[in-house]
Amino acid sequence: MRADSKAKTTCSVKHALNSDAMEIKLLNDIVVIFAVAVAVLLLFHRLQLPAIIGFLFTGALTGPHGFGLVGAVHEVEILAEVGIVLLLFTIGIEFSVDELLRIKRQVLFGGALQVGLTIAATYLLVTQFGLAAGPAVFAGFLVSLSSTAIVMRLYQETGTINTSHGRLSLAILIFQDIAIVPLMLFAPILAGASGDPLSQLLELALKALGVVALIVVASKWVVPKIFFYIARAGSRELFLISTSVLCFAVAWLTAALGLSLALGAFMAGLIISESEYSHQTLENILPFRDVFTSFFFVSVGMLLDVSVITEQAGAVFGGALIVLLVKAGIVALVALVLGYPLHTALVTGLGLAQVGEFSFVLSRVGVDTGLLNQQHYALFLAISVLTMVYTPFLMRAGHWAGQRVAAWPLPAVLKLGLFADRLGLENRERDRPNDVNDHVIIAGFGINGRNVARAARCASIEYVITETNPETVRRERAKKEPIFYGDASSEDVLRYAGAERARALVVTIPDLATVRRVIARARSINPALHIVARTRFVGEVEALYALGADEVIPEEFETSVEIIARVLRRYLVAREEIEQFAAEVRSDGYGLFRVDGQGAAPSLRRQLGDVELVTLHVDVGAELDGCTLAQSDLRRRNGAAVLAVRRTAQLWPNPGGDFELRGGDDIVVLCSVEHLGAVVARCRASGAKESGV
Repeated sequence: MRADSKAKTTCSVKHALNSDAMEIKLLNDIVVIFAVAVAVLLLFHRLQLPAIIGFLFTGALTGPHGFGLVGAVHEVEILAEVGIVLLLFTIGIEFSVDELLRIKRQVLFGGALQVGLTIAATYLLVTQFGLAAGPAVFAGFLVSLSSTAIVMRLYQETGTINTSHGRLSLAILIFQDIAIVPLMLFAPILAGASGDPLSQLLELALKALGVVALIVVASKWVVPKIFFYIARAGSRELFLISTSVLCFAVAWLTAALGLSLALGAFMAGLIISESEYSHQTLENILPFRDVFTSFFFVSVGMLLDVSVITEQAGAVFGGALIVLLVKAGIVALVALVLGYPLHTALVTGLGLAQVGEFSFVLSRVGVDTGLLNQQHYALFLAISVLTMVYTPFLMRAGHWAGQRVAAWPLPAVLKLGLFADRLGLENRERDRPNDVNDHVIIAGFGINGRNVARAARCASIEYVITETNPETVRRERAKKEPIFYGDASSEDVLRYAGAERARALVVTIPDLATVRRVIARARSINPALHIVARTRFVGEVEALYALGADEVIPEEFETSVEIIARVLRRYLVAREEIEQFAAEVRSDGYGLFRVDGQGAAPSLRRQLGDVELVTLHVDVGAELDGCTLAQSDLRRRNGAAVLAVRRTAQLWPNPGGDFELRGGDDIVVLCSVEHLGAVVARCRASGAKESGV
């Protein structure tokens, strides 16, 4: 008995030692991966190459086909799966169920059309090289899928996920993630294996409907209540663990039902997005997402066998080029059919031209069923990884290519999109706003664009909206909004919107490259046009001023100003002091980035420095109510000059000293930032607010 007990103890110790050795080996591999990644990313940063390419290169160096520095390849692939789950979870958080319903047409029709056309085109091409029908169709399956991880990561890094091409890309990728399951079910049928695919698909559809129903119930009633109690506990650790449980539980559920992990993670993100806890969740998850998604790109790089590229260079590079051209062309065609302009179609096509990560999973099924031999499998891996490497460069070139091609003398049906008449977009000439003058042009109808339009309506200012999302155009036209379909970076579209007759242009488009083109084109059309543009970061302000913008509003800067204002209000600082301080901060902050326009008429505001040109509202009962300009003594007391007065619909430019101000007047004042608060105070009755500053 003692001998048996001793033997069991010895075995347990050996097992524990082996387990520890395996864990230490994995830890060693992780250290090696991150150490090599640091060196590679520093080099790539100096060369101004994308970080994703650096991670792929790291995988190629450390993997089994490189220097063989990493042995736990399977464990790294598991960590990569976690990265994909977290990536799709954060994308779902930034999205919402309502937004998903708005793009259902792009998901169902656009995604199905893209997958179907890609399979058909690939089949026709590869059969020309002697491949049998079954393997040829399966090759179409592999090529039809794009990389959700790479495309969405790049869109998130550039802040363009909310652009027209970003949302269209997401819609098509969602369908592809759903399509991977039926494609895997059909693979054995192509190989001649037995089975009943129709019953399997029916069962899968019922499971998917059940998951959707569960998601709706959870997002509306269950999760908000649970997270209310979790948030009330005030524990950051509890909140983080709870959101992680939700993410991985829903992903596990969808995977257990035969759907993909990524789709489940996206649905989990949608659940959180419907609650008030989405921002805190996103902040907690982002660091983990960035770490684990790096494992995904490294694991893809490990698949690359350099010997295959050197031995079959013609087949690999030629195959990669064909895949990129075919997929880009098909996706662009689908975008045109959906009603998107040619520029958006080309940007989306080049963004989705690569082979996706789920194709690697599907390819293993092909190897197991005999649809792919080892030679074809190695060639497929090399081509796929190469298309992924090209993706960041293609996405950068997308706007340039779209701009050049859109300038060609092509038929309007191509520039507007095939079947555009079905979307009610062919009547632009009939609805041309020729009678609009002195109006505001709003480029982009997202949240910022809607707020600008609402403010213009309240102030009885005429406005015209341009938007590249055909669904948004159709929906808002039904609400009688003055909106039309067109890319504001096009000179024709700006002239159609009356840029030469407009007083102001507000650019709310989230894509920086498009914003730059809009500003440059608008400035060339109308040198006197007042251009206000939004941008995400302060570092982008200088370039937009140089292109001709009069005012650039960086979101991160304005967010800091609003935070400061709210903190000061909490400490009971007077409102006038807060407003004066905010004006000074804006003057100092924006002044760092104001430069003279190059080739554009200089802006008066840009030359004023610390002097503000503002419009103030005179309240009934204010100090200035009933005073003449001479009696107000604004120039001597406050260093302010009244340039114009608007009373109802009448405007008095350059009023004299005997002009009497009345409550309800709007006065245009030229004043130093230092004295602005005092002038505002004299325009206000007790407890009232000024308008139009």
